[in-house]
Amino acid sequence: MSAGDPAQAKATTRGRIEAVFRTEYGRVVATLIRLVGDFSRAEELVAEAFAIALERWPGEGIPDKPAAWLTTVARNRGLDQLRAESTRRRKHEGMAAARSLEAEPDYDDKVGYPDERLRLIFTCCHPELPMETRVALTLRSLGGLETPEIARAFLVPDATMAQRLVRAKKKIREAGIAYEVPAPSAMPARVESVYAVLYLIFNEGYRASGGWSLMRVDLCDEGIRLARLMVELMPADAEARGLLALMLLHHSRRRARLDARGELVVLEDQDRAQWDRPAIAEGLRVLDEAVAMRAPGPYQVQAAIVALHAQAPQASQTDWPQIRALYRRLRSWVDTPVVRLNEAVAIAMAEGWDAGLARLAELEAEESLAGYHLLPAARADLQRRAGRIDEAREAYERALALVNNDAERRYLERRLAALVAEPD
Repeated sequence: MSAGDPAQAKATTRGRIEAVFRTEYGRVVATLIRLVGDFSRAEELVAEAFAIALERWPGEGIPDKPAAWLTTVARNRGLDQLRAESTRRRKHEGMAAARSLEAEPDYDDKVGYPDERLRLIFTCCHPELPMETRVALTLRSLGGLETPEIARAFLVPDATMAQRLVRAKKKIREAGIAYEVPAPSAMPARVESVYAVLYLIFNEGYRASGGWSLMRVDLCDEGIRLARLMVELMPADAEARGLLALMLLHHSRRRARLDARGELVVLEDQDRAQWDRPAIAEGLRVLDEAVAMRAPGPYQVQAAIVALHAQAPQASQTDWPQIRALYRRLRSWVDTPVVRLNEAVAIAMAEGWDAGLARLAELEAEESLAGYHLLPAARADLQRRAGRIDEAREAYERALALVNNDAERRYLERRLAALVAEPD
């Protein structure tokens, strides 16, 4: 295909417009929500502005400041609508909203003040909203994902996800949830909610809770993009950097986590030559920046754990005693059953199989992870390493009864089949 092919040029322009959509959607929506005071109306206006851009930009070229152009077009569309409504209905509310839009100057460098997006992300992640709703609203409003995309990512019907989004916007409106950055006194609790939402988005991509594939790279990428945004919006918050470092270091292993057939490859068996070294270098640099701020937190500790794996030339050279110590530190902030499960594995690797199995027995007695497949899977792996084949088989069978992800199920089946093939 020649360089001057019109079809190729059109496709290139459309690709650039789609890239603008991904990077600027959250900015423009955040500004429009402030102007019109309503999530749904703002999203509709921004969608109309992007539709106009798709018509005009291929011929006119992409503006130097696309967010400014889009915001102005969306604002003008909203102004036209409100004027029409106020003329038709003669309602004071319509006239007041129109005056608000008219009072806003044309945007150029003013578009996308960081606190506009900060208002949006704190509103989407408000603690009064259910966690699943916070996730969906964040992906929709800041990420620009369409409802079917979010529904597919979390394995629910489109109608279910659409209802969640409608309920979220209704809750924000009826509960009077302010579209604002929290006061300093409320900031710790609110920012914790934001980070939890972003990490949940990343984790659903990193280890999909269901379906055929182990990973959904698009969700991992979206989690990382939003974490970068938080570093930009809250540069003095060390945990923003800790969260970004954690995601980058985890995601650096993505190419090695599946083999050529798409089957799961566990950490110690991965080809470390496939790890993304630039991502590791960036993750380590961002983590160093966070630590230098002398405001430790759980995401920084988790990132330090993953960093030790990333820096080990071979699995056998992993600093398990240090990882075990970091999990002990992590529990001072986040003492959850899953953290204790990971700590038990670190204890086994640092101190011996029996020590790790004893810690797993304590977790099993609590029954807090009764439905979590990774608990019996961890027991099966440690029993296998200890040479206790019958116990390992039983544990693998328990894990298989609980697992939902097909890639993980196939991995466990391979492990179990290998044990069955071994003599007692």
